[in-house]
Amino acid sequence: MRAFLAALEATGQVTTIAQPVTADFEIAACLAELDAGPALRFEHVSGHKMPVVGNLLNSLPRFAMGLGTTQSELQGVIIGAIEAPSTHRVLTSASCQEEVVADPDLIGEMPIPRFFEHERGPYITAGVIVAKDRHTGQTNLSIARLMPLGRNRAFVGIAPNHHLAVLARQAHTRGETLDIAVCIGNHPAVLVASCLYLGLGDDELKVAGALLGEPLDVIRCVGSDLLVPAHCECVLEGTLDAGERIEEGPVSEFHGLYENYGAGIAATFKRLTRRHGAMFQVVLPGYHPEHCLLGGVAIAAGLARAARASVPAVREVAVGMGGAGRLHAVVSLHEPRPGDA
Repeated sequence: MRAFLAALEATGQVTTIAQPVTADFEIAACLAELDAGPALRFEHVSGHKMPVVGNLLNSLPRFAMGLGTTQSELQGVIIGAIEAPSTHRVLTSASCQEEVVADPDLIGEMPIPRFFEHERGPYITAGVIVAKDRHTGQTNLSIARLMPLGRNRAFVGIAPNHHLAVLARQAHTRGETLDIAVCIGNHPAVLVASCLYLGLGDDELKVAGALLGEPLDVIRCVGSDLLVPAHCECVLEGTLDAGERIEEGPVSEFHGLYENYGAGIAATFKRLTRRHGAMFQVVLPGYHPEHCLLGGVAIAAGLARAARASVPAVREVAVGMGGAGRLHAVVSLHEPRPGDA
């Protein structure tokens, strides 16, 4: 993330906010005010030493820049990475483990913003979650929202059909919890890979390496066998318990309204590892470009890949802000046959 942030800064695409802001609503207000503008770096969040960065991937040119390509080639690069994943490079030491905090107080250690007034609490919104089934070896990389519940526990919002939820239920049927690691402050390649819809057990981390154009550096967690991106800012190591159901209450969604999804499941974190001088990355939820496009760019690439299997004339698929990155697709065809549309 730091390399991408430096590249944005070198091209005048970062605004630094030096005056103090609060984690409750003020970070969200600034991000919303400039949601299609520069990336924002908040240097002084009241009560915290850790700066906050957001609005990093709020336009298609930023996605292309982050993946080292052009906007016109972006979809092809993602599809190519899905079809030719890259094996990790496992390190023996990494910057994301420069500091270790046992039994972390989530709210005390990290400047987690509260975004909207009717939500029950603050949310980690840019947490990329690594999970692995101990018995089958099936792995998963995905993004889910986390709402702290007090000290080292958090609510995790996962759709029932998502692979992380499937792995958690598999563990629960065996009377076990699922090892997870929540990685915050990631390179765009890791964020995009975490939003892809692949097969159960397909390792999205290997796709992230392919998006980088080189093997992704990973490190084994301090307390588990999970491999996490070695150069992320923070890692929360813990477990997910599908047997502990917790009501979430209203939560902001991609369409700009609140949703009430009912009960989610609980995570407990045993330790926090982080870089010296770690930065906390956020994605502004709701109907805002970074939230919508993270899903939309990944979904569009998957749709294009699937559609071409039936209709070779498919040239490109766009899933953009008009449908909030989820609700409609625009498909372009190249020299179609009659009936292809």
